[in-house]
Order: sequence, then C-alpha cells, then structure tokens
Amino acid sequence: MPYGPHTADDRARMRDAIGIASIDELFDDIPVAVRARGLDLPEPEPELELSMRLRDLAARNRVDLASFLGAGVYRHYVPAAVDQIVSRGEFYTAYTPYQPEISQGTLQTIYEYQSMLAELTGLDAVSASHYDGATATAEAALMCLRATGRARILVSAAVHPQYTGTARTYLDGSRFALETIPLSADGTTDLAALERLLADGERPVAGVLVAQPNVLGLLEPMADVAHLAHGAGALFVAVVEPVSLAVLAPPGAYGADIAAGEGQPLGLPLGYGGPYLGILAATTALTRQLPGRLVGRTTDADGRRAFVMTLRAREQDIRRERAASNICTNQALCALAATVYLATIGPHGLRDAAALGAARARELERALAAAGAPRIHDAPYLNEFAVRVPDAPRVHAALLQRGILAGLPLADWFPDDLRLRDGLLVCATEVTRPAEIEAFAAALADMTAEVVA
Repeated sequence: MPYGPHTADDRARMRDAIGIASIDELFDDIPVAVRARGLDLPEPEPELELSMRLRDLAARNRVDLASFLGAGVYRHYVPAAVDQIVSRGEFYTAYTPYQPEISQGTLQTIYEYQSMLAELTGLDAVSASHYDGATATAEAALMCLRATGRARILVSAAVHPQYTGTARTYLDGSRFALETIPLSADGTTDLAALERLLADGERPVAGVLVAQPNVLGLLEPMADVAHLAHGAGALFVAVVEPVSLAVLAPPGAYGADIAAGEGQPLGLPLGYGGPYLGILAATTALTRQLPGRLVGRTTDADGRRAFVMTLRAREQDIRRERAASNICTNQALCALAATVYLATIGPHGLRDAAALGAARARELERALAAAGAPRIHDAPYLNEFAVRVPDAPRVHAALLQRGILAGLPLADWFPDDLRLRDGLLVCATEVTRPAEIEAFAAALADMTAEVVA
C-alpha cells in the first residue's frame, strides 16, 4: 500500500469540514494538566557515543536477582521454538488483517489460539485479543453491563488492584457503579458480604468478578460464588491465571459466564510491563458481547479447509459508536507466542509446570517458616502466598541489596490493612531453584534476627 501524506490544503479542507481552526482543537477534551509536553531529550550524539550511552544504561538493569516476585506476572520456562517461530518475518511484521480472507496464515494462528484457550477455560468462545489482563477484565465488566442492562458491578478486593483500577477508569464518569466485596479473615472473598451486596433489590448487580487464584495467591470457592451470583440474576466473571488451569477446575466447570486474565505466563517473557496478552472468553450466549474478533474454520468452493473472520463486534470500521469496544488491538504476535507455547509443551507439560511450581512453593513455605516468616493465611494456595515479616518494606529493600527480590511488600497494595502491612507476597514457579530458596531463607533469617534484636 503506498504512503500518501496529506498536503496542507488537504488538512485545511478537513478542518473546514469539521469546523475547527487548528489541529490543537482536536485535543480540547483532554485536560491541560495531562496533555503531552515536549520531550526532555539530550542533544544529538554520534552513533558511537550514543551506542556507549545505551550500553551504560542497559548495564543498570539487574538480571542477577533470585526473584520470588509474582503478583500477576510470572516466570516460566519458554521453549526455544516459541521465539524462533514468532521471530519469522511473516509473523513478526504482520498487522491486523483488514482484508482477512487473504491472510489465511494469520487467521489460522488466531483460530488455533482461540481453540486452545477455549479448551483451557472450558468456555465456548474466545476473543482475539486484548492488551493485558487488566483491560480484558475491564471489558468483561462492560460485557456484564451490556448483557444484563443493569448498572452495578461487584469486584472482590482480592482481584488484582491494577485490574480493578482499570475497570474503574473505564466506568469513571458513567452511570455505572463498581463496588468492592471485602475479604474474610482467611484472605478469600467474604461470601456473606457478597450475599448482602447481591440482596439489594433496588440496585441489581450486573456482574460479580472474583479471581482464581486471587491476588494473595489463595484459592477461592468459585462454585459458591457462581451460585450466589446466578441466584441474584448476575453474571459471574472468573479472573484466572492460565497456567493454573492445568491443575485447577476451568471456569466453565464451575459455572463462570466469562473468564478474563493475563496471558503472559503462556510463553511471553517478563518485559517491563508488556507487551502482554489479555485473555477473554465467554459462553455461547455472550458471544456477541465479546469485544474482538472471532475466527472460524470452513471450506472454500473447492472443498479445501479455509479460515474466515466470523465476527468483528469491536471494530470501529463496522459499528463505530455501537461497537462493543473502541479500544482495539489484535495482539496477534503475543497470541501466536501463547499458541506455540501451548502446542510445544502440550497439556502434560502445562500440568507439569503448574505442579512443579506448586511443589517449589511448598519448599519455599517451609523454608520461610523456619526462618521466622510464617504464612499469614491458612487457606489453600497454589504457588503464591503471603508471609508475615516484621518491618517488611525495610527487609524487602535490604534483601534486594543481597541479590534477592523478595516478592512484593503488601503494604504497597493494602496500606490500610493492618493484617497485611507486614506482609510479603512471594511466588515460586518451575524455574525457581532450591538453592535460591535456601539463600532467600538464610538471608531472611538474618534480617529477621536483626529486626528482633
């Protein structure tokens, strides 16, 4: 496709047509305080000096840490085949297929991704796809609002705070309300509080969002939540971690209407926050509420297998203001990485990754308890849990100087919760080594002894 830039006359005619005097008027709706300003960049440098500057900046990254940080993004072994395939030019440079039927290769990769995620979640239709777990969760909330015609969303306090924050941003300034379901003493969603919130007949609930495992790593009673939500006529959204689905019941098995989550654990590296992959799946009844593309398999006029763009409910070019969402992405390369990852390790490999991570987490739990950092909650967990450490933020910072990233200080997420103020959220996966666990426990024992002294 040739590149045809608009001339000054072209731009002038477009401004006249929409009744503005300058391009700046297009941004009047953005508050001045948050508008982009000039970039504070250094003066130009010769390539040699610039290369050396970038090398020095890169050297500041810590790649030698023994990491026990999870909190929504997880380290897993990624087979070499994943990077090899997604680096191929026909995939790496491909963009959204606006004339989809001529993009059979791209359509097939999307179809395979959707098929695998449908099997993994136990739901009927999978959107391809979303920016990350936070935006997928926010879109799930909007699906509930559209499908039920109600205006109230309930979100467990144990859903990832960034996911909840994104959903609040989506609903800010609208007639819709987002309310928090508090936690019980064991760190899981308070079912009695949920039942009370659902009982408000004057303000019926559109959807209930609960995470499995939750943000504290604990396992929620998802079937009980589904029963309560459906009893009140609300939809139930399960916010899931995909690798855990190899050993935990899939959302479709316990009655979830929608599943949302972060696809990063499926073959995507830790990348300073992205690019990642938002998972969104739903039952057949909610298919037309899915904000994204659905690819189907059929046969062509000669009886050969072919792939087609079956549904594009989100696209601005199709529905504009009536679109399910105007926040568009295909994330095809990330979805392809997840597809290759799942195809490479297979169902047994995925189960092994989840099971070995759980085993490593048990080793970590025992080692930290012996070092004076017992678990805060007694509820079952998979591979992530919270431990109590006196003066946790200071200990966390000190351990970092010893080459150990000791999870997440929970005071960052729950500053007003006295039970969690001295908590560290720690995680282990199949790539966590026993020697790292031993080093963490030994260093923590030293630090804890210093604090007590």
